[in-house]
Amino acid sequence: MLEGVSAQPPSDGMSSDPVSVLVLAAGEGTRMKSATPKVLHRIAGRPLLEHSVRAAAGAEPDELSVVIGHGRQAVDEHLAALQDGLGRRIETVVQQEQLGTGHAVRCGREQRESAGTVLVTYGDIPLLDSATMRALLREHRRSGNAVTLLTAVVEHPAGYGRIVRDAAGEVTSIVEQKDATPEQATIDEINSGVYAFDARFLDTALRRLSTDNSQGELYLTDVVAIARGEGLGVGALVCSDNWLVEGVNDRVQLASVGAELNRRMLLHWMREGVTITDPSSVWLDCDVRLGRDVVLEPNVRLRAGTTVGEGASIGPETTLTACSIGAGAEVVSTHGEHAEVAAGASVGPFAYLRSGTRLGEDGKVGTFVEVKNADIGAGTKVPHLSYVGDATVGTNSNIGAATVFVNYDGVAKHHTVIGSHARTGADNMFVAPVRVDDGAYTAAGSVITDDVPPGAMAVARGKQRNIEGWVAKRRPGTAADEAAQRALADRENSTENDE
Repeated sequence: MLEGVSAQPPSDGMSSDPVSVLVLAAGEGTRMKSATPKVLHRIAGRPLLEHSVRAAAGAEPDELSVVIGHGRQAVDEHLAALQDGLGRRIETVVQQEQLGTGHAVRCGREQRESAGTVLVTYGDIPLLDSATMRALLREHRRSGNAVTLLTAVVEHPAGYGRIVRDAAGEVTSIVEQKDATPEQATIDEINSGVYAFDARFLDTALRRLSTDNSQGELYLTDVVAIARGEGLGVGALVCSDNWLVEGVNDRVQLASVGAELNRRMLLHWMREGVTITDPSSVWLDCDVRLGRDVVLEPNVRLRAGTTVGEGASIGPETTLTACSIGAGAEVVSTHGEHAEVAAGASVGPFAYLRSGTRLGEDGKVGTFVEVKNADIGAGTKVPHLSYVGDATVGTNSNIGAATVFVNYDGVAKHHTVIGSHARTGADNMFVAPVRVDDGAYTAAGSVITDDVPPGAMAVARGKQRNIEGWVAKRRPGTAADEAAQRALADRENSTENDE
C-alpha cells in the first residue's frame, strides 16, 4: 500500500481537505481540421473550454488550473479574459509535448502540494455541470476512495474506454478502445475521463505510469489499476445523463452537442414563461436573459449579452447581439448589435440597428432603416427607407421616408441634431454638422446644410422648370415619344370637346 493513503473511508463520510481542479486542454484536436484550437470552438456563444472552466469554478475549488499546449497563446489569452469575468484565479500549465492524459496530469501536478482531492476534467466536454462535479466530490469523500470515476452507460460505447468490473461489481480497471479484447469491447459502461483522486496517491501513481500500450503514451486510466494493485479503494459514480459527459472531437459532435445545449436552454426559458413558437429554429447563447411573456418567433438568434424585457416580441427572422430590448417592444426581421430598444418601441421589418443605437419608449424604426450611434427619442418615428447615423433626435418627431443623415466627410464623422416635435420631409439630406430645432419642418427633397430655427420651415431645393418638347427633340421615335404624343393628342381633343 502507498504510504499515507488509507484504504478505509473517513468516519464522518466527508472531508474539509483542499480541492484542486485540473482541466486538460492541451490537445490539438486534429479531427476538427481547423486552425483554431479545438477547445476554442464555440457552442452557445462560448468556447468549449469556457463551458468546462465555468463548471469547474462552480464546484468552488481552492485551486483551478488548466493544462494548455496546442495553440496555447490563443487559449491563454482567452483564459486571462475569463479569469477577470469569473473574478477568480485560473492558473495555466504548459504541456510542451502531448504524450497522453497521464503526462498532461503529471505536468499539471508538478510542484503542487500533495494534499486533499484533485478533480480532473477536460476542456472538450462542455455540458458537464458544476452540480455533477460536486456530486463526484461528495461521493469520493464519502467513500474514502483513492480514485472515484465518473462513468456512464451508453448504447454505443465505441471510442470510449471501458469500465471493467469484477464479479462483485467493483471497478478493477479501465481499458482503452484500442487495447480492449473483443469481450471487453462489448462493455457498455464507459469512462467519461472525469476523476476524483486522493492527491497524495495521484502524485505517487503518476510516477509509475508506463508507455507499454498501443499508443506509446502515458494513460491516466492506468492509475486505476495501480490503486487496485495497492489494495486502495476505486469507485465510480454513474452519471444518469449521458449528454453531460459527451465529448467533442470533430465538427459533427460540435453541432450535436451544441444543439443539445440549445434544446436544454429553450426548455428552461419556456418553463420560465417564455413562448417559443418553433423551438427547432430558435438559437440562444448562454448569457441571454428573457422576461416573462416574451415571444420568440421562428428563426430567431439571440447572441451573447442580449436581454429581452417582459412581454416583448422578437422575430421572425431576427438576430440580436448584445442588445437590450425593453418590455413590450416588438422587433421583427431585424439585425441588431449593441443596441438599446426601450419599452413599447417597434423595430422592423428589415431594419439594421448598429452599435450605439438607442431607441426611446414607443419609438419606431421601420422598414429598411439603418441606425448607427444615434439617440432616437421617445415617440419619435423613422418609418422607412432611411439612414440615421451619428445623430440625436428628440421626442415625438417624424423623419420622412428616404432620409439620409450625411455624417461622414471622408475624414471625420459629424453629428446631426433634430429637435422634438420636428417634421422632416421625404428625401431629405442632413449634411452634418447641422441642427433642426424643436417644432421645425423641412420640405421634401431638401438638402439641409444650415441650422433650422425652432418652428421654421426649411426649403433647400432648386426651382423646377419644364422643358417642353424635350423627348420629341432628343428621343424621337421611342416608346416614350409615342406615349407623349398620344397624351398630347388626348389632351388637345379633350380641350376641344370642352369648348
